[in-house]
Amino acid sequence: MDTLITNAEAIESIKIAGRILDQVFKSIEKMDLTRMKTIDLNDRIDTLIRQDGGIPAFLNYRGFPKSCCVSLNNEVVHGIPGDRRIENGDLVKIDVGVKYGGYIADAARTYPTGNLAPEVEDMLKVTQQALMDGVSAAQPGARISDISRAIQSRVEKNGYSVVRELTGHGVGTCLHEEPVIPNYVSNGPEYRIRTGMALAIEPMVNMGTYDVLTAQNGWTILTRDNSLSCHYEDTVLILDHGNINLTRITDN
Repeated sequence: MDTLITNAEAIESIKIAGRILDQVFKSIEKMDLTRMKTIDLNDRIDTLIRQDGGIPAFLNYRGFPKSCCVSLNNEVVHGIPGDRRIENGDLVKIDVGVKYGGYIADAARTYPTGNLAPEVEDMLKVTQQALMDGVSAAQPGARISDISRAIQSRVEKNGYSVVRELTGHGVGTCLHEEPVIPNYVSNGPEYRIRTGMALAIEPMVNMGTYDVLTAQNGWTILTRDNSLSCHYEDTVLILDHGNINLTRITDN
C-alpha cells in the first residue's frame, strides 16, 4: 500500500513529525557522544520525541526493542542500543522515526567522533551529496529509478558502493510502504512519483563492497568486508510542483 497525503490535516501532521525529527538531530549535534552508552543516547532521543508530542515509530516495530537505531563503524543500519559505549573515532549512525497524528517521518544522520581520516570524511560528504541528489530527483511525474540513478551515480563515480539489500521506501501511516526505493538502478517496477507521496530516501554507502550480512541478534546489518559504512536519510513530501524536505528544516 501507499498512502497519498493530500488533505491539510494529514500534511500538517507529517510536517510536525518531520520537524520533531529535525529538532532531535539538532539536539544530537550539540551532544558529546564520546563515551556515551548507546542506550543512554536512545533514552535521550525517546524523551526528545515524546516531549514534543511525538511517538517513537521504531519502538516495538516488528519486534524492534528500542526507540532508535544506533549503528557504529562497520554496522550499516539497525544497531540495537545497549550498554556499548561510543568511543573516540567511532562513526555513529542514528536512524529515527517519529509518528505524529497518525503519520510518520523517518530520517538518519551519521556523526563522526574525533578526527576523521580524509577518505572517511570524503565518504560522508559523498553520501550527503547523494542524498541531496536523490531528493532533487524526487519530482512529480518522474520515476523512482530517477532517484536510484541519481544516488548510484554520485556514489559510484566517487569510488564507493551503495548497499543493495536495503532500500528507501514510502512512508505515511505505516513506517514502510510502497514504493521501494533502491539506491541503485534495478529491474524492479517503474513506479511513477505522484503528488501526495511521502518518500524516505536513504543512501547507505560502504567504503568497500556493497555486500552485507546480518548479525547474530537478527537485526544489525554489517558490511561483509568489515569496511566502514555511513547512512543519511530524509523524508520528502511530493507536491504538485516539486517536493518539500520534511526532516531538514532551514532556520530563517
